[in-house]
Amino acid sequence: MGESAGPLDYRAFDCDNHYYEAIDAFTRHVPANMQGRCVQWCEIDGRKHHLVGGKLARAVKNPTWDPIAKPGAISDFLRGNPLGKESAKLLADREPLPDYYMNNDARVAKLEEQGLEGLWLFPTLGVLYEELVKEDTDAVVTLFTAFNRWMQEDWGCNHKGKIFGAPYISLCDVDWACSELEWALAQDARTIVMRPAAVWTRHDGVMSPANVMFDPFWARVNEAGITVVVHAADSGYTTHGYVKDGFSSDFGGAFSPNIKHFNIERAAYDFLITLAYERLFERFPNIRVASIENGAEFLPDLFRKLDQSAKRLANAGYYKEHPGELFREHVWINPFWEDDVNEVAEIMGVDRVIFGSDWPHIEGMPEPLDYLGDLEKFSAEEVRKIMRENVMELNERRPL
Repeated sequence: MGESAGPLDYRAFDCDNHYYEAIDAFTRHVPANMQGRCVQWCEIDGRKHHLVGGKLARAVKNPTWDPIAKPGAISDFLRGNPLGKESAKLLADREPLPDYYMNNDARVAKLEEQGLEGLWLFPTLGVLYEELVKEDTDAVVTLFTAFNRWMQEDWGCNHKGKIFGAPYISLCDVDWACSELEWALAQDARTIVMRPAAVWTRHDGVMSPANVMFDPFWARVNEAGITVVVHAADSGYTTHGYVKDGFSSDFGGAFSPNIKHFNIERAAYDFLITLAYERLFERFPNIRVASIENGAEFLPDLFRKLDQSAKRLANAGYYKEHPGELFREHVWINPFWEDDVNEVAEIMGVDRVIFGSDWPHIEGMPEPLDYLGDLEKFSAEEVRKIMRENVMELNERRPL
């Protein structure tokens, strides 16, 4: 790549960056007669909030984003709070909303300053709102058709070969999912993103994402060779009464220890193992799935269960190939940066680990290349794979 890029002699590719949604991100392209079923603005006690499907959304306290907490504000806290900071002070340091959180050209300049070649870009609120309208299929398809058009206009599925925005797709209506995938392909999208959750369908109830009713969608993904990103989201998981349900950054919920913190990894575990159990990768051998911001601590148990399943069904002919090996072939893992990346690489193989910073979110890294501190035990070749080559491979479509 020529010039040196900080601590690396090449530029890294970040698989997990985020934008903060514009004021009209959820309304610009929604017909007026549907906005009440999708997203509206309201004001309560002088603060602006979103109503999503008529429900007050409390995922963030200030969806206008200005002022905004700084990147990585709680990163040390998540790693055990080595400096012993008081949790109440971690989010107090805020700044005026930078233009590179909202503008694609400004973001290109910023990523180059950070030593990055490019990045995958995902929603902040957009991955939280399907849960709030999931029982209204027309609202889901209307909202995310509109949201994707906004994303393309403001960020782009491929902006200057640097920023690769991911259209959000739900399987709630398989015909719509196929149509929206075709639109994404026409915009030169390199990834699409969905939440790790069972699918609330229009007529058939709640279904596994690997159910054969969704095969028309997966067949087109398989043919086009586009990477499917399963990103942390509001997956609707219950805490069975131990803690108040719902996805919220309420201060007590963010810093008080409780089982709600396991929901993200539980959702990813269930989603990914179901793809293996229901033999999606056997039916569609060209599918590539990247698990982003879902953590990785579930992997040892996932592989134990896949191995158990393979042994139990060895004489039944259920699996054509060992589900664990197929999982390693078709799934890439972006660990939480507080995870043990060495363990992840041992389980998945270095070729299936991808670097993502979650920048500029508070639970991510202050700077993307801070991730290098966790890769000291890897060879230079392995570091390059994790920091660049693996995700660059996924960023290229692999059509049949």
